Amino acid sequence: MKCIARFILVVMSVSTSAFAQGGRGAPPPPAPLEPGASQADVDKALLALPENLRNQAMVIKWKPDVTYDTLRKGANGLVCYDRSGFPLQQPFAVECTSAANLDREAQNLKAEALGDRTKTQAMLADEEKNGTRVKPAFGSVWYHLGGPDREHARPHLTVAVPGATAESLGLPDKATQSGLWIMNAGTTTAHLMIPGQ
Repeated sequence: MKCIARFILVVMSVSTSAFAQGGRGAPPPPAPLEPGASQADVDKALLALPENLRNQAMVIKWKPDVTYDTLRKGANGLVCYDRSGFPLQQPFAVECTSAANLDREAQNLKAEALGDRTKTQAMLADEEKNGTRVKPAFGSVWYHLGGPDREHARPHLTVAVPGATAESLGLPDKATQSGLWIMNAGTTTAHLMIPGQ
């Protein structure tokens, strides 16, 4: 339990350190756009990430059949995409996470395509119960930026800890304003919530 809590603290420290070091040295240039990709689409999708992580992130565009086109290849293991106006999403919604989470995101999009929050939650709960719910990468960060429009969009950051419980991590599983807490403890959807995020 203490090892996992230390792991999370190290991940958070490294993330904070990466944010703070954004001005050191020139980052490598981003990969060129794939044929047919729009720079505006890429720039919009990247808005959810801290600026120092954007150049090396992969950018994709989801298609209605929940496959995707690659707009730009990446080198840092992160992937960003635009979900603006998708079913159950805000008019402005961009998201970035580990490329290892793309299968989970495809599963989320399939469920959200039902267009009804209750039906979506029921579908995901059934997948959780029967063991077909795809787990996100443990410790992966989900960066969200959403709102009624770009000017009023708010960031939200979570850290995936699938299967984690209050007992396994030593963190509360109820909302707190004073520190991290686990939402949806014990499920594949378990994630760390950060007050103010």
